[in-house]
Amino acid sequence: MTRRLVPGSRLVLASHNRGKLREIAELVAPHGIDMVSAGELGLPEPDETEPDFVGNARLKAVAAASAAGLPALADDSGFCVAALGGAPGVYSARWAGPGKDFAAAMARVNREMAGCEDRRAWFVCVLCLAWPDGETASFMGRVEGQVAWPPRGGAGFGYDPMFVPLGGLQTYGEMAPAEKHADSHRARAMAQLSAACLKD
Repeated sequence: MTRRLVPGSRLVLASHNRGKLREIAELVAPHGIDMVSAGELGLPEPDETEPDFVGNARLKAVAAASAAGLPALADDSGFCVAALGGAPGVYSARWAGPGKDFAAAMARVNREMAGCEDRRAWFVCVLCLAWPDGETASFMGRVEGQVAWPPRGGAGFGYDPMFVPLGGLQTYGEMAPAEKHADSHRARAMAQLSAACLKD
């Protein structure tokens, strides 16, 4: 049985990405958990050396839990494009370069698709909850959709302005946060995590 966090528990959010921190904090907030970011604790950001989302999320969560002596929650997520064989995928952040220039990353996606008719794309999020003793639990969420070009909307972050979820008309960049949170890849992963680790 998966270990649970109770209301009032202190939890490290093992990310330095402000967009992710904001979204995760909003998704965790209803559960009464006391959250602190890795940045606030001065924890370094480990290199993402694993070949998949699960491995990278676990690596980040375990590093933060071990360093802080507290449970830690890490996210590894990415934008995947069918015409690019699933790229940028686990390299989504790296495509934006050291300056985190996602406008350039989105332009690269469009350039490498080179007018390809297959517009299928999906977002994946893996959330890993780790305890200081090394125990972990991972949960994956995925949302299907398609690539939009040019990018639309100033909400969200990362590749949000170029992704339209299946059955939708707006990009994630055009949606209000509450609308995106209702059924995003991160919300789907969080729903699994909360059912297993947060709810009575």
